[in-house]
Order: sequence, then C-alpha cells, then structure tokens
Amino acid sequence: MSDEPTWADDDFEFDGDDLAETSQDRGPVPTVAVVGRPNVGKSTLVNRILGRRAAVVQDEPGVTRDRIAYDAEWSGKQFSLVDTGGWDPDADGMAKAIAFQAELAMRTADVIVFVVDSRVGPTDADEAAVRILRSTRKPVILVANKADSERQEAEVHDLWSLGLGEPFPISALHGRNSGDLLDKIIWAFPEEPTGKLKERGPRRIALVGRPNVGKSSLLNRIAGEDRAVVDNVAG
Repeated sequence: MSDEPTWADDDFEFDGDDLAETSQDRGPVPTVAVVGRPNVGKSTLVNRILGRRAAVVQDEPGVTRDRIAYDAEWSGKQFSLVDTGGWDPDADGMAKAIAFQAELAMRTADVIVFVVDSRVGPTDADEAAVRILRSTRKPVILVANKADSERQEAEVHDLWSLGLGEPFPISALHGRNSGDLLDKIIWAFPEEPTGKLKERGPRRIALVGRPNVGKSSLLNRIAGEDRAVVDNVAG
C-alpha cells in the first residue's frame, strides 16, 4: 500500500494565489497531459491546478483508468488539463490498457507534465517512460513531486539522470511551488495549440448502469476512439 496522502489529509488546503480556475471560454487552447507511473501524485497535482477535488485520489494504484480532460486557466491562459492513469512498461491486462491511454495522452498533448516521486528517485519505469516522451517531440516538464521541504527540494538532483533537464520540485499536496510550475507550463504553450474549448462549455452526458454491461464500450463507440478502458474486471 502506498503512503501517498489522500483527500482525507488535513494539510490539503487550497490557496487562491497558487491555483488555476476552471474556465469554459471559446477558442483554441493548448492541451497539457499529466503522466507518470502509478502513485506519484498525478491526480493530486491535477486537483491542485484546478483548485478543486475533481480527480479521485486514493492510496492505491489503478484508481484513475481513462484520460480525463478538465478545462483550466492560469494567468489568463486557458488550457485543457488531462489526467491519466499510472504508466507501467511491464503492465498487462487492465493495467496495460490504462498505460495505453496514458501513451495516447502523451502523443496528443501540446505540453507534457511528467511526474515522478522525488522521495524514490528515478526508477526503471521512469526511464522507460522517458523513451516514449522523447519520441513525441513535445515539450516535457519533469516534476519532482512530494518535495515537501527545502531539504527535500535539494535532494532531487538524482533525477537529472533521466535526461529531461532540471527537475522541478513541488508538493502537489501542500501547493509548494505550484504557482511557479503553472508559470512554467504556460510558458511552454505552442503558438498554435491543437485543442479547443466550446463556447458554452462541454456537453455532459452520463452513461450509467451496473458493472460490466458495456458502458465504456458504448462510450468508445460514440467518441470514435479508445477513450475509456474496457476490461472484464468490474470497476
């Protein structure tokens, strides 16, 4: 069981100075994908950027399965923020399908935020992900999450070995350096983004039903792409 904090932690507080706010304005916007191996704090970072608990966070892998996009804004810049499930190069079954969704997010994003656990350091899975990230030829920001103090910030130097440039230390849970990270993200936006926000915001349709009746398969058919993970395992 991971020791990654969850929503229940009393220290998870939002501050208006370091949070992006959701937006539903029109026009082309950049897409920012948050990717990384399981339990490095991707969904916690997404919630921090959004300024609300939109993404589900638990201390076990596999909670986030599909690519989930949110509309966000920082310093007057609108963008689409995509949360992904944990990427594992040795995954099989449902975990492999989750990893495939994460890879799609990498390849379709304008900017990629690659999250690693600063307390663990670089892993074989991180290095495998870097090979895919380089093949996308997209701007990649290496985020060293769970750096909750100045001392921990100073210990992220091992992550230079991933070859993605200077690691950017943050604490998604406590908001440490989150505003500076958002500044770095919007600085990397392309002149011609690929995404678009609708004038009146997204139309939301709920597909409901008991487990394993084909909701995700129906969603993929409607979307015309593998948007949701389909597996025989309920959940």
